[in-house]
Amino acid sequence: MFKEFKEFAMRGNVLDMAVGIIIGAAFGRIINSAVEDMIMPPLGKLIGGVDFSGLFVALSAEQYPTLAAAKAAGAATLNYGIFLNTVINFLIVAFAVFLLIKGMNQLKRKEAAAPTPTPTSKPCDFCFTSIPIPATRCPNCTSQLEGAPAGALR
Repeated sequence: MFKEFKEFAMRGNVLDMAVGIIIGAAFGRIINSAVEDMIMPPLGKLIGGVDFSGLFVALSAEQYPTLAAAKAAGAATLNYGIFLNTVINFLIVAFAVFLLIKGMNQLKRKEAAAPTPTPTSKPCDFCFTSIPIPATRCPNCTSQLEGAPAGALR
């Protein structure tokens, strides 16, 4: 059983997936920092100095000045500000992945658009052997080919 697990874990696609997960986690931390430290403060300033991470609704009858005070009191809270931060994180990550995939697709299209080589031969309509395109008579079966002038003996 250990041998099977080792074979599974050492496959190339499993290792590629592991590297992708590790890079994805690091990328997620970068995006989280960008949202919390660079995007949300100016956005909060624009809408009146609101810090989204501090927006909450206490589900009890008591009022709390901050989310930290509500959590310290053990009150149940609905943290919609943290949810807004998470949604913005997701949108930024989704947009970054979209740009990455779009760039990769453009590179693939350029590779696919490479010119295909011009054929230099065609099949004989009678014996189906390969003959040069300008030929007017098949060298194998000596049949007159389509498009050749009548009486041509080439």
